[in-house]
Amino acid sequence: MVAAARSELISPVTRAAFRSHCTSITLRYISTVWEGQGFAPVAPEEFTYQDSSERRTLFQSYAQAADWASRSHVDRALLVFEDLMRIARHEKWEGEWLEELVVPLERDGLTVDARGRILWPKPAVRTHDLSGLSDPSGILAELDRVHRYLSDDPASAIGSAKQLIEATAKTVLRERGISVAENTKVPALVKQAQQALSLDASAITPGPDGTDAVKKILGGAAAIAVGIAELRNRGYGTGHGQASAPAGLGLRHAHLAANAAITWCELMLDTLRDPAAPWRKTVTPPPPTT
Repeated sequence: MVAAARSELISPVTRAAFRSHCTSITLRYISTVWEGQGFAPVAPEEFTYQDSSERRTLFQSYAQAADWASRSHVDRALLVFEDLMRIARHEKWEGEWLEELVVPLERDGLTVDARGRILWPKPAVRTHDLSGLSDPSGILAELDRVHRYLSDDPASAIGSAKQLIEATAKTVLRERGISVAENTKVPALVKQAQQALSLDASAITPGPDGTDAVKKILGGAAAIAVGIAELRNRGYGTGHGQASAPAGLGLRHAHLAANAAITWCELMLDTLRDPAAPWRKTVTPPPPTT
């Protein structure tokens, strides 16, 4: 069976824009920024590009050696692009050079901030949801992994989505002063965390949180979290070595798992920080550790 070709993360149009940008940059600097990120020129016998400009040709010799469908390669190449933009800012170039680079980057789904950093879109967990936590590092680490793998490594993204749920549940329990055994499985963690915030279906709470409609949503949220863990445990996410790679796994499955995990985590973090949340008005006995 022939493997499906991976989509390039940075378009040829964007690469061509940065290649043209190099027309006014020294040969030495072009080599330095590429090699500083671990790239080497493509082998001469494989190089097919022709151009009257030595600088554009040098840029392309490195660009042709990069795997533009690999997130790790692209992340390093974007640092090269940032350095090429930085020299133009430092030398105060005039004209529309910045727009000529930013527009194709944005069409590739990237943004350029005020400092000239090229950024991927981040998962939608809002930073203020983490500001009141005593230690948000576990959640942030897993969010970063989800973000890093989402474009080209579905199995790793699914594994990271499951770990994001674990990290969020453990963080909620820690913030509520509830101890949890290190080997507690995800279904138990999810149940304990939702109970700690009066988000389980059995909680008796006033207002909309006590309605059948909200309880149905909360039950679905718990099922989402457990389903992601089951998807990973059935071999579709990283964390267990397998004799054969899972068949049929695609980016849409990674997006499904990541978005679902983020939905559950936002529910938990929003409720944890809400000063009017029902858990603040009721005494919730600590759930048993397993």
